[in-house]
Amino acid sequence: MTKAPASSLAAEALGARLPPLLVAADRVASTVAQGVHGRRRVGQGDSFWQFRRFVSGDPLSRIDWRQSAKSGREAPDGWFIRETEWEAALTVCLWRDASASMCWRSRQVPVEKRDRANLLLLSLASLLLRGGERVIMMQQDARPVTNRSGLERLAVALDAGFGTVGLPRDARVPGHGTVVLFSDFLAPVDDIKALIAGFAAVPVTGYLLQILDPAETDLPYQGRVRFHGLESERDAMIPRVESVRPAYAERLKAHQDSIAAICSAAGFGFGVHRTDHPPEMALLTLYQALTAR
Repeated sequence: MTKAPASSLAAEALGARLPPLLVAADRVASTVAQGVHGRRRVGQGDSFWQFRRFVSGDPLSRIDWRQSAKSGREAPDGWFIRETEWEAALTVCLWRDASASMCWRSRQVPVEKRDRANLLLLSLASLLLRGGERVIMMQQDARPVTNRSGLERLAVALDAGFGTVGLPRDARVPGHGTVVLFSDFLAPVDDIKALIAGFAAVPVTGYLLQILDPAETDLPYQGRVRFHGLESERDAMIPRVESVRPAYAERLKAHQDSIAAICSAAGFGFGVHRTDHPPEMALLTLYQALTAR
């Protein structure tokens, strides 16, 4: 019998202690990280990024004379500017809806909307931390997450149901930051408009990701169906569901178009993710939208 190396045993022990949510989030984040590039760009900072040729209008104080001397060309064609990397870290406030409607799934999928929101939130946090950014949950007294141990605490909190019910109307967020909200956003449009207006007044920018079950988008039921309200709504009995499907689809699209217009006017992004679709594509789109700002 071959004895396993100590390093393998240590890795297995560590993996056994990690919350399953964090393990899944790391897998999704690692997949997406292979297809994205860092947020490097020129700006104020101490880290060298690149040399580029001098162009008319550049201040002479930015010329790197040692590099320029290596060019062997006459001035100013042989002059080089030394550019440093932009180093201002992004602070992203994350929020996940803990409403009862998020704790639902149809028979078409094995995952609840809240579970998918947890996975995407934690995967996004992992990607942002890898890029040197900071994340914090949009909750009172929440501690900023800046390293791996903080990410593990966040995974445990999400698994335990950490979050607020309904839109975070009274949330305090730092000015000039970024907020990302995960919800089914089936609340009235006026409530969502008021929420975004409050964020824009801080001011902050951000992204809303609407997470829906495929049954909520397709309404695949047939015949007489009773729909139970999950958040104190009254039950609704529909004699022939297929007869209302076109009107339902139009109403859902109108709701989503209204949210998208509200977000666009405030400089926010908006996306829709179905729980029967892979989480990687939603995460990639979200991450690229944030890091392009």
